Amino acid sequence: MKSLTNSFSPTFKQRRRGLFCILFIGLILFVWQLGATGLVDETPPLFAAASRAMAETGNWLTPQVNGLPRFDKPPLVYWLMGLGFSIPGNISWDPLGTWAARLPSALSIIFLMLVLGDTMMKYPQEENNFNRRTAVLTALVFALSPLVIIWGRIAVSDALLCSTLGICLLLKWRRFANPEGEVWWLSWIFLSLAVLTKGPVALVLSALTILFFAFFQNNLLGILQTFRVIPGLFIVFIISFPWYLIELLIEGKPFLDSFFGYHNLQRFTSVVNSHGEPWWFFLIVLCIASLPFTPFLFISIWTNLCNISKLSRRVIKKPEKSLFEFSFFWFIAVFVFFTISATKLPSYWLPATPAASVLIALSLTSNVKDEFLKSLAWKFTIFLSILFALFLFYSKLWIQFLNDPEIPNFSEELTNSFLIEKAGFIFLLIAVLGIIFSSRKIYGKLLILQIPIFLSHFLIVLPTFDLADRLRQLPLRLASELLLDSQKRNEPLVMVGAMKPSIHFYTNEVIVFEGRSKNAFVNVSDRLKNEQRRGWKGRPIYGSNGSETTLLLIDKISVKKSYWQGLNPQVLGDFGVYSVWRLDRETLERRARFLKREGVISTWKDPRPERF
Repeated sequence: MKSLTNSFSPTFKQRRRGLFCILFIGLILFVWQLGATGLVDETPPLFAAASRAMAETGNWLTPQVNGLPRFDKPPLVYWLMGLGFSIPGNISWDPLGTWAARLPSALSIIFLMLVLGDTMMKYPQEENNFNRRTAVLTALVFALSPLVIIWGRIAVSDALLCSTLGICLLLKWRRFANPEGEVWWLSWIFLSLAVLTKGPVALVLSALTILFFAFFQNNLLGILQTFRVIPGLFIVFIISFPWYLIELLIEGKPFLDSFFGYHNLQRFTSVVNSHGEPWWFFLIVLCIASLPFTPFLFISIWTNLCNISKLSRRVIKKPEKSLFEFSFFWFIAVFVFFTISATKLPSYWLPATPAASVLIALSLTSNVKDEFLKSLAWKFTIFLSILFALFLFYSKLWIQFLNDPEIPNFSEELTNSFLIEKAGFIFLLIAVLGIIFSSRKIYGKLLILQIPIFLSHFLIVLPTFDLADRLRQLPLRLASELLLDSQKRNEPLVMVGAMKPSIHFYTNEVIVFEGRSKNAFVNVSDRLKNEQRRGWKGRPIYGSNGSETTLLLIDKISVKKSYWQGLNPQVLGDFGVYSVWRLDRETLERRARFLKREGVISTWKDPRPERF
């Protein structure tokens, strides 16, 4: 079979300058000041703590947090984070633990940026036109998506899934575009890594994308043969299955019930952790994730839908020119799957952002032939930019509604920082540039509109991270220091009210977390005596291993509860909305017995997923 390649196929040397540009941009966006702020509750400290535990204990099979196994995600992200925590003396250069925990997310996003850019340069979708600007534009549209900017700099697994799955799909399309010039097995290795990052969802999204695209091409069997599905799935099985099997043999039913039952099947079929949203939730998310270029995304979607609706008269391009259509079906696969899912989170949309970046980058090329739509998208982008600028300039009308009980003075601090006004000027600059270039036929003019957004990363995004860290996370770090400095031998640590796993991460001690209810009060008393975890067990008040007091971190809302009053604690310090108490355990026991006589029962032994 003769290879279907471009009539002009640029060499790696020709592409190298564009790749260096993308690499430089990626390092600035995602690595610069990566460790300047602390971990953000709630989820990142759980990932970081599990990874650090692997490095400290040498148990690289089962992620553990706070003395409990954490079965929510497969191990790849923990392994990568754990490598950073394994570097000797890492505390000296990474005191907050954020370099080690965040670097896998940052580097994975940069890697995907490079593959996106290289694909656009190696297989230009314009008519035989090798242009680095389109490649840089695609990488920038992806990297500057609000979702990618956030999740590319935090310590969770979503960015790694986006990268491994995105690279897998791009390599599969490259194989389709050039069967003789692209190896078939590399994409399956990346799919294996995606399965080791977040489980079966990677297989489902990959399969949906390929099937949708193959049916559109009316060539299902041919495409499956090109991708070599059977040996490819064997590669996925060989690389990713062993960990699942070993973990099942070691941990047994708890692993099966938690990982496959709760974190996969139950998340898809029912609402978990109150993350139920209406079916149109991801319509809102996709609009936000592509700002301010959402209009260009919509005209690409419309163009593809119109082509599909023609059925037998639809336009099927040559394989090497079909990235526009392939990206559309990739985009649709993510939308369909997570729209059907009962549990919905904004981060679920992240795997669609690379596809959206391709659709946006190619929206002003010959892939969208309707000049009226292109003009409309350009004008609507200008309109949106002006609208957002006005909304931000008149922030006094709505800023008082930003109410976070953990940061009582958040609105005032945000106003004094002038970050909102800076954001308004950024959108105004986008609008002005859009007006200037709207009537000029300049190739790559969409790239020019990326300049203000790129600048906003330094003027707005990073300062906002700093502000949020100072107001929300710094009090918790200071409280953790006091807990460690004040802790006596065998004195247990408790946190009630707002449960923040960063306390466990920064103290590296087992923390008994409980909520604000009366049951939670009784639970604290019972757990301090009876609970057993890996490497930790409850201690009676009396005895050689006991402690007559406990250190307790409590928030101001919990302090107002009647059953937490009158306990005569020793207040060691106040940090924002949190107080550190030393509490006599006999006093705690007496109050717990009183509540039990009133009918309050202990509930801590009931199964509770995601228990810290």
